[in-house]
Amino acid sequence: MPTIVDYPEVVKKGVKAFESLFQNEPERKHLAEYLTGLIIAEHKSVSGINREFVQTTDQSCLNRWITEVDWDPRKLNDRRLQELQKDSRTRYSHRGVIPIDNTLINHDGKTIEDVGYFWDHAEQRNIIAHDYLISNYVTSAGYHYPIEFRRFRKEATVEQENKEDPKRKEVFKNHTELAIELIEDAIDRKIPGDFTFDSYFTNAEVLNHLEEQKRNYVGDLKQNRKVIFQGREMKASEMGALIPVEDRKSMQRGEDTQWYFTVTIRIPKVGHKVRILLIWDRKNGKEPVKVLISNRTNWEATRMLLVYRSRWTGTETFHRDAKQELGMGDCQLISGQGHDRHMYLVFTAYSLLVRTLGSSHPNEWARKKLKTIGEACRAVRAQTLEGLVDWIVDKFSVEHWSPAQIKLSVAI
Repeated sequence: MPTIVDYPEVVKKGVKAFESLFQNEPERKHLAEYLTGLIIAEHKSVSGINREFVQTTDQSCLNRWITEVDWDPRKLNDRRLQELQKDSRTRYSHRGVIPIDNTLINHDGKTIEDVGYFWDHAEQRNIIAHDYLISNYVTSAGYHYPIEFRRFRKEATVEQENKEDPKRKEVFKNHTELAIELIEDAIDRKIPGDFTFDSYFTNAEVLNHLEEQKRNYVGDLKQNRKVIFQGREMKASEMGALIPVEDRKSMQRGEDTQWYFTVTIRIPKVGHKVRILLIWDRKNGKEPVKVLISNRTNWEATRMLLVYRSRWTGTETFHRDAKQELGMGDCQLISGQGHDRHMYLVFTAYSLLVRTLGSSHPNEWARKKLKTIGEACRAVRAQTLEGLVDWIVDKFSVEHWSPAQIKLSVAI
């Protein structure tokens, strides 16, 4: 049932910052419609968003805006990040962290540009999906939001398109190259903070690049990765087994006690020394449960863990909220441009909501202090329902609409 008779306050306030990026009022109206739909529509596709509005145009208008109309989503993204710097809670700082990770976005159709079969570790099967690499920012206050993304394109797809159009000459980029692009993007934007990533991106090319750029990092190291310890090359797991029990220090993680050892070593093909942190669940355990490394050889275990833990905050939490609450995987458009624009609009909706969280003076429409993106979406939805009730009362009592007219408008 259509429930939206007006844009919610968070969207009205937010879109003002982006108005100059669009040529006319209809385009600005579609921006507000799309952001509103991403936050509260049951289905976040173009048709699903269009159906939520009591008074709207044909869905083809919104579809053309997202796929054909000439507006620059990267400028929208630049403006979004600029706006976040106006709030002390979401502002960049040298104590911030920049996590980089990839995520799969499931799709039903095989005709969508750049979809392919990818192995989903969570479901333990191949799925049809897009593979996105996303850089995020976690502020010193704990707030987080996406920075930029890259969509992975399979080598076979690139080669086929180059064959069909010899003038195209696109160069295939693997995950490491795309990750370095995101690193360079953050550096070009002069975003301060330490980088962090899981073991997939903890490779010599990424580590050497960050060291050359004089940027700090903390990465997760696979147990089978080779390290040089006590003059010999061995696996990280083998190194862990050599550490005497008496050299392992205890640390608390909630109610659990873990043991760690840290030392500066070298890793093959990595052109600088690294600090390695080995963690065991048991003091006399053989293989460590976690191995972290950093190019900051003077950092102790606490600092390395603080940076690395932001990887979960900045990537996994965003991936979950963006998929479950804001429809990051709901786009059903065929074109890659449409999916790119959808992604940047999801980023924008997420950022509008982030600025409503944790405020000591909650917005009047929220009526309470919001702690999560899910709570913010529900608060916006409640405000929208209140607006619908007010609209129905106004139509009935002021404009003297009949119940049949009102029912027809909201398609009950």
